Amino acid sequence: MTDALDLAIVRVSQAGLPLVPRPYHALASSLGVAPKEVMARLAAMLADGRIRRIGAVPNHYALGYTANGMSVWDIDDAAIGELGPRVGALPFVTHCYRRPRRPPEWPYNLFAMAHGRARAEVEEKVGRIAALVGGTCRAHEVLYSTRVLKKTGLRFGS
Repeated sequence: MTDALDLAIVRVSQAGLPLVPRPYHALASSLGVAPKEVMARLAAMLADGRIRRIGAVPNHYALGYTANGMSVWDIDDAAIGELGPRVGALPFVTHCYRRPRRPPEWPYNLFAMAHGRARAEVEEKVGRIAALVGGTCRAHEVLYSTRVLKKTGLRFGS
């Protein structure tokens, strides 16, 4: 169960961890609890799925990665369960997920994001995905983003 302290930890961390050498200690201090308590509760929330991850959310444009391509793949349904995790594990794929097809307009069921400083770099990475999925793929496209729409997750009010 999520209690008041768990919710308080989520609220003080949801906008980002403090940029200090010991961020969990800073959160603990702001809540008046021990750092070990904050770390244990975050670990428990990660383990049971109440939160999905703790990680950096980079602005790829600010880092010089202006070619941001969502590759979309029409993968044989019998192979997607095995191939999806393999595509997602590639070091250059920042997120990868399965989605339902919407035929006839949208035959794609696997999405994998790759970033590059130029479109040629993204196309090289997409080529590596194509080599991995091989003959199980009937078609693919790359959709390039033109602006940042969202860089935050769900936010609880105070």
